[in-house]
Amino acid sequence: MSTFHPLKVAKITRETSKAVSIAFSVPDELRTTFQYKAGQYITLKTLLDGEEVRRAYSICEAPASTILKVAVKEVADGTFSKYANQELKEGDVLEVMPPEGRFVYVSSTQKKDIAAFAAGSGITPIMSVLKTVLAEEESSFTLVYGNQTKEQTIFYEELLALQSAYPDRFNLYFIFSRESQEDALYGRIERATVNFVVKNKQKHLDFDAFYLCGPKPMIDVVSETLQEHGVDEEKILFELFTEAEAGQPLEANLDGQTEVHVLVDDEEFSFTMAKEQTILEAALKQDIDAPYSCQGGICSSCIARLTEGTAVMEKNQILTDGELAEGLILTCQAHPTSATIKVDYDDV
Repeated sequence: MSTFHPLKVAKITRETSKAVSIAFSVPDELRTTFQYKAGQYITLKTLLDGEEVRRAYSICEAPASTILKVAVKEVADGTFSKYANQELKEGDVLEVMPPEGRFVYVSSTQKKDIAAFAAGSGITPIMSVLKTVLAEEESSFTLVYGNQTKEQTIFYEELLALQSAYPDRFNLYFIFSRESQEDALYGRIERATVNFVVKNKQKHLDFDAFYLCGPKPMIDVVSETLQEHGVDEEKILFELFTEAEAGQPLEANLDGQTEVHVLVDDEEFSFTMAKEQTILEAALKQDIDAPYSCQGGICSSCIARLTEGTAVMEKNQILTDGELAEGLILTCQAHPTSATIKVDYDDV
């Protein structure tokens, strides 16, 4: 089980008026701990106004760079995002959990054609994948990146520099919904955008994989359009960058209590919880240091294995059918439905 480590903020870069990138100084003794795969994220923890705040942010550098850097876009009601953009300073220390996540790209010697669709801050894990593909392979990369305006586009200049450095392998399409710009598409990423890029501009490429990152409506329309064109669902990887939609009302009977046995960091804890609570919620109320980040069902920090008993999840947009069959659950979304359950956070 991963634990948090105090890391010093080495550099803060203003990427847009509402977004900063944060690079961390990783001491030599933690280099192995903080090795990552392209597309993974780290969870940051700090105290704000006396309350513990945890947030997950994708790493936006290639693993070969050895740079641990994330980008944080300020949102209107964001607690940590406001702090990061307005108050955090170089030299400050944040608690950081080692990299995790399943939205990953592993470089190989095989030449491939990769495509990505990103919106807003969804560009951050895509940047890690993009830099890996361009620097370590002879593969091509096609990116469709949507924002409201050019000014709000994180990594705009860096992307142009990459396009200039790799003109034969990097196909870049900006799309803006609130302004017209030369050499950019106008509107949002939608069905017509996918068709224009995949079936028109890049029709000569037989894409090996598609990486999608952004809000759920964008991911849904891109995925559906690709599948309509015969793209195998296994070739489409996605990660949500806004909170997942509310789950459907549960049909299971959540009246009563459940006896729970939780294994985390080789320690076992036992307690009784109400079935109407989620497993993570109940564990945290017992002061159990269970892993979590978003608590909204869009990251994978709280995954555990159900080794005994049954549970039902409010929503799931991360685990595959095969993983569900193996007993994996998102504990922030799972309610026990049996009299006894055993949950193992270590065996994932």
